Amino acid sequence: MNRETHPFPPLRPADLRLPHTERGLRIGLLGGSFNPPHEGHLLVAETALQRLRLDRVWWMVTPGNPLKDHGNLKPLNERIALSRALVKDPRILVTAFEASQHIRFTADTVSLLKRRKPDVRFVWLMGADSLAGFHRWQSWRQIARQVPLAIVDRPGSTLSLLSSPAARTLARFRIPEVDAAQLALSPPPAWVFLHGPRSPLSSTLLRERQEAPS
Repeated sequence: MNRETHPFPPLRPADLRLPHTERGLRIGLLGGSFNPPHEGHLLVAETALQRLRLDRVWWMVTPGNPLKDHGNLKPLNERIALSRALVKDPRILVTAFEASQHIRFTADTVSLLKRRKPDVRFVWLMGADSLAGFHRWQSWRQIARQVPLAIVDRPGSTLSLLSSPAARTLARFRIPEVDAAQLALSPPPAWVFLHGPRSPLSSTLLRERQEAPS
């Protein structure tokens, strides 16, 4: 895309507002820098919608991940536009509300939503590769106590991911995959590991391909 002739649209006020909800909705929260977004992210969202029987997924494009290098982070409006171009399902809402709240950590996002939207059933979504490092997230135990977690399988060693520090700590709160549709109604801590189609794509791999000399 030629940015001089096809610039990415600027952020809109609606992008930075907390999305509208209604009482009792089941909403999956998929957060990330999406730098860039790709089919693997979309697979996580679509799998969660179907297997967890969610009403919505919020595709939350963050200002930046504290655990990642921001040197090659694309502008927020660009990542929003690319995410919207990828998402076709109207149940998946692309939002950047965390930027207006000056949020850096997932634990703060979850606390804000539990405070502002107490009548909504939120579920935190992540790919299995994120489970491996979940114990390094700020206040990760607090996150697990506040919302159920859904882990969607990704390429790699599933057994090693399930033996990660966070998975071992939370092992007794894991619910059977056959009961995944009840996760949003389960009091936390509760989590499920969802197997199914997997995408080998990652944002890091895509950036490396873009930066490689032709």
